[in-house]
Amino acid sequence: MAIPVIYNLRSVKARWTSAVVAVLGIAGTVGVFVAMLSLARGFRATLVSSGSADNAIVMRGGATTEMMSFITVESVKILQDAPGVAHGDSGPLITSEAVAVAPFPLKSTGTDANVQVRGVSANVLTIRKNVKLIQGRMFQPGLTELVVGKNASSSYAGLTVGNTVDFGGGHWHVVGVFDAGGSAFDSEVWCDARVLDDVYKRPPNLFQSATVHLDSANSYQQFKDNVTSDPRLNVDVSREVDYYAKQSTAMTRLITILGGLVAFVMGIGAVFGALNTMYSAVAERGREIATMRALGFGGPSVVVSFLIEAFLISFIGGALGCLAVLPLNGLTTGAMNWQTFSHLAFAFRITPGLLIGGMIFSLIMGFVGGLPPAMRAAWRPVAVALREL
Repeated sequence: MAIPVIYNLRSVKARWTSAVVAVLGIAGTVGVFVAMLSLARGFRATLVSSGSADNAIVMRGGATTEMMSFITVESVKILQDAPGVAHGDSGPLITSEAVAVAPFPLKSTGTDANVQVRGVSANVLTIRKNVKLIQGRMFQPGLTELVVGKNASSSYAGLTVGNTVDFGGGHWHVVGVFDAGGSAFDSEVWCDARVLDDVYKRPPNLFQSATVHLDSANSYQQFKDNVTSDPRLNVDVSREVDYYAKQSTAMTRLITILGGLVAFVMGIGAVFGALNTMYSAVAERGREIATMRALGFGGPSVVVSFLIEAFLISFIGGALGCLAVLPLNGLTTGAMNWQTFSHLAFAFRITPGLLIGGMIFSLIMGFVGGLPPAMRAAWRPVAVALREL
């Protein structure tokens, strides 16, 4: 015979003060849990969205990042003739790229942060089709001109159209702002690759990577097999989307681990809060429990009844925690990308899956916190409980 659920609702209402403490503990834990995971999800999504399945990135054999790579202009010329490379009005769609980092002051704090400066070819916008100019114009090849990502423009002092900035020994003019659809490129500054090499006193015939636009995503394997087997080349080829997904792995793992540890520690506190609430309920309701047992309600019914109360408290706490972090969705923050040693702006990304995970986490805390008191209430001898009344 089951105990009516209305009894549990009335019980929680009658002991609302202790229930509120447990609810707030669970809400805080779930909020931190979801927020940290959404931070990791946003970081990964920002980098992954930088790549395109129709693009391939070519780097020196064995290099894991552009910063560790170099590729010669002769190699780029060989890549232009490889099968699978798309062609436009101006020829093969390939951009030879050089990367550097330069310090710029953050508007929010005034302190310097590293910004990735990417030297590209003039045809880069026909290769990275998700990048659109939204203000000003494209830089002119051969000149010390910059176009900047929208996040870089809004985050750093001086990176607005018409301004002039100094870095790397060069005097640079900002001539445009681009929108890269929320990808990592929005945090970058772009210029002519040869000019960047010249300003940084690098060899003029060396770049760090080449990005190739393919005829289609299906042309990737043909292109890769051809260039990696060419004895004139010593290169590795990756889909652009896969390359940026790998770049997100280390930071995503770090945020997830730290968030998990914080949530675990807070979860212990929340479980103890639930334990205290439920043990208090058992102590205060000794007469009720003994009476129900004497009337024929079995131990399993009592266990289920107390677990329903614990689940109710944890469900409310989980729902409040999820609601509390919803305003963070889409909020832009920033962190160091340890793969490029540059600052990357990205947004919290709260998904339905994360909210469901937060609710499951809250119910687990409720179960762990509610089961021991429920067991104590259920298996306490009826005669002993009645004698103590």
